[in-house]
Amino acid sequence: MNDVRAHIVIMGRVQGVGFRYFAISWAERLGLTGFVRNNYDGSVETEVEGDRSAVEEYIAQMKLGPRWSRVTDVRIEYKPYEGIYKNFDVTR
Repeated sequence: MNDVRAHIVIMGRVQGVGFRYFAISWAERLGLTGFVRNNYDGSVETEVEGDRSAVEEYIAQMKLGPRWSRVTDVRIEYKPYEGIYKNFDVTR
């Protein structure tokens, strides 16, 4: 099993541009579970679990962002897979 969990914080113009729905779309397409939410500091935070190659593709897409976004920084922390998520949800 080559599953992994990644905690990702995306900074830049990432709120009010459909970023959370962009994240949901990619997570569902790649079969990942986890969450995405807006943070009060203007960043978007997401955590995903699943196959390593799918998680890497998800991260690549988060670095690009949706059309109207402007990603300036992405912070990634890899963690051991725990299987703690059943779905992919917007939490805030």
